[in-house]
Amino acid sequence: MKNSTFLKAVAISALLATPVAAQVAEPAAEAAPAEAQVETAVAVDPTSVVGNVLATPELSTLAQAVKAAELVDDLSQPGPFTVFAPNNDAFARLGAGTVQQLMQPNAKAQLSGLVNYFVVPGKLTQADVVAAIEAGGGKAEVKTVQGSTLTATLDAGIVKLTDSQGNATYITKPDVQASNGVVHVINGIVVPAQG
Repeated sequence: MKNSTFLKAVAISALLATPVAAQVAEPAAEAAPAEAQVETAVAVDPTSVVGNVLATPELSTLAQAVKAAELVDDLSQPGPFTVFAPNNDAFARLGAGTVQQLMQPNAKAQLSGLVNYFVVPGKLTQADVVAAIEAGGGKAEVKTVQGSTLTATLDAGIVKLTDSQGNATYITKPDVQASNGVVHVINGIVVPAQG
């Protein structure tokens, strides 16, 4: 694993500083994925966390981001990893042009930092997250591969993740099992601390 890629904390541009409102219910319409296409020559295990992301239509924007940030190899490693995977609608709520700007080659470091903020080392099922929340008196903090933390709480029985800027999102599809971890689909974008 490329530790320098994973452990380097990257400041996220002001483009991502605007809080993103999270919603419990999935929106009915699926947002179109970003236009930028970055191809990868890596043979990906379809049962891995990255293989699941690449094969899931509602995660196509995240799949493009993983490719553009050149993290396919890293997320194909044995891990295990827990991926909190924003769906396409979550990326669409970032605002017009933001996703396209992040997919540009000159924004690779920012995009890598953002994608690594969705990944936690180890395998945490939803039951594991709920148990940690209960053991923590109503909240649990998890450190991401990017280096910052996410705070997990329960909101009407649904796992809610809050980033350091106060952006909140909910797990809408938990426990997509993978050969090297688990994927939880979320309906918002969490953003690492800037600076």
